[in-house]
Amino acid sequence: MSSYHFVTRWELPTTCEEVYRTLEDAEDLVRWWPSVYLDAKILEKGQPGGVGKVVELYTKGFLPYTLRWKFRVLQTDFPNGYSLEAIGDFVGQGVWTFKQLSPEVCEVVYDWRIRAEKPFLKLMTPLLRPIFSANHLWAMRKGEESIRLELMRRRAKSEEERAKISAPPGPIFPHNILNNKTLG
Repeated sequence: MSSYHFVTRWELPTTCEEVYRTLEDAEDLVRWWPSVYLDAKILEKGQPGGVGKVVELYTKGFLPYTLRWKFRVLQTDFPNGYSLEAIGDFVGQGVWTFKQLSPEVCEVVYDWRIRAEKPFLKLMTPLLRPIFSANHLWAMRKGEESIRLELMRRRAKSEEERAKISAPPGPIFPHNILNNKTLG
């Protein structure tokens, strides 16, 4: 009853290698995707190439609750993508796939199959599934907006040019309005 399946697709003006490198630096998500990633810590580095890496995350969407979960990298295929296992408030699997459509465009597909384990989400999914799904879609739209800005920042030729690029969108609600204990 609390299972979800989302497929997100972005077309980004970059290479698959650049997308892969940007997303694999999990601790940097807090800086360039702050609307969703409130904290990220690498708990285990894993093997060379990333398999086995474990990352602890504190995340949110537009709704006023937060999620605590971890992911473990299961498989990597640089620069074509990687898969991860989610544990904690989410349990399931995510697969990032990157395909170079042209020299200037990388297609990014994220296939996210999860089950909500946070008690509040688990209990309310039958009633609020459309709202919880909209929360995820919002988070991924913010991710696309944020990664586009990050790619522009990385390509800026000077600090002056970089300073003209908008900051990434931040969270809608402060993350401490309703904490994990309030909503289970």
